[in-house]
Amino acid sequence: MSDKYQVIIQSEAEEGIEQAYFWVSNYSPRQARNWLEGLQKAILSLEQMPFHCSLAFENNFFEEEIRQLVYGKGKNAHRILFTVTEKTVQILFVRHSSQRPLLPEDDEQNY
Repeated sequence: MSDKYQVIIQSEAEEGIEQAYFWVSNYSPRQARNWLEGLQKAILSLEQMPFHCSLAFENNFFEEEIRQLVYGKGKNAHRILFTVTEKTVQILFVRHSSQRPLLPEDDEQNY
C-alpha cells in the first residue's frame, strides 16, 4: 500500500498540542519532549491507514465523519480528532481524554 494520505494539522489542534506539552513540561521537560515525539509519530501514522481508527463520539453530532486516534494510556491519554477527505487527513483537535466531547453548539472558547 504505497498511497499515503497528506496529514494537515489545524491551528486548533496545534494549540491543544502546545497546551498539553507545556503542562507536562512543568513537571518534567524530558517527559514532555518524549510525549511530543510520540504524539508526532502517532499523528504521522495516519498517513497510512486512517480508516483503521474508530469513529469519535463527536461523529454523532457533526455532518463530517470524525474519527479519533487515542495516544497514551490511562490518565495520560489524548484523543486526536480528525477527518479524512480524499487523500487528506485533517487533524482538528488534540484533547485530553478527560475533556468533555465537543458539541456543535460549542464555540472556540469552550474547546
